[in-house]
Amino acid sequence: VVVSHRNVVRLLEQTQPWFEVDSSDVWVLFHSIAFDFSVWELWGALTRGGRLVIAPYETTRSPERFAALLADEGVTVLNQTPSALYQLIAAAPELAESVRLVILGGEAVDAARVADWLAGLGEHAPEVVNMYGITETTVHVTAQPLTAGMTGSPIGEAIPDLRLYLLDPDLRPVPPGVTGELYVAGPGVARGYLGRPGLTAERFVPDPFASTGERMYRTGDLASHTPDGGLEFRGRADS
Repeated sequence: VVVSHRNVVRLLEQTQPWFEVDSSDVWVLFHSIAFDFSVWELWGALTRGGRLVIAPYETTRSPERFAALLADEGVTVLNQTPSALYQLIAAAPELAESVRLVILGGEAVDAARVADWLAGLGEHAPEVVNMYGITETTVHVTAQPLTAGMTGSPIGEAIPDLRLYLLDPDLRPVPPGVTGELYVAGPGVARGYLGRPGLTAERFVPDPFASTGERMYRTGDLASHTPDGGLEFRGRADS
């Protein structure tokens, strides 16, 4: 996937008002550089003058050792897939006191499972945000803060400079509450697949709701609108 430097820069700029990351924050590089989550971890820290702790591979495979690293290094911003977080909080339910922000991504979240954990922490709970995204739209697309009492798999609202459409097979917007396929448009959309013009044309399609020449990415994911204006993840269109 060909993603420009500009795409990454605008991702960090657009999400900064949400997370207010600064030079006092300590991030940890948990994920392989082959996974787009690592782009967020790496540049999220360095572009704000923060400190980036590179977790040894063996440590990332052990929830107990990783929990100890978070405490020893004073990590404040933690990025995890939901499944990795579940293992981590099973080993260390209270995490490190330094962790102020947990960002989830990479797979569907079980909000009730996270909510139960947060309820147990009470006033000592970190902020937890579920971020939906795909590589083809530059790591993250939406954000949904998770709180005690939540259920389902909410993915929330779009990053401010992106446009999201829930469409039927004829590319018509679906009514509120009806499941549709999610399309993403705006500055986060990648250039395409390197050396694969056919697949690029299939997935990066003209945006009929914007000016001529703009494209949107067909995610293959299903979602529906929630009463509060956010989105709920509903699975894959091809499953």
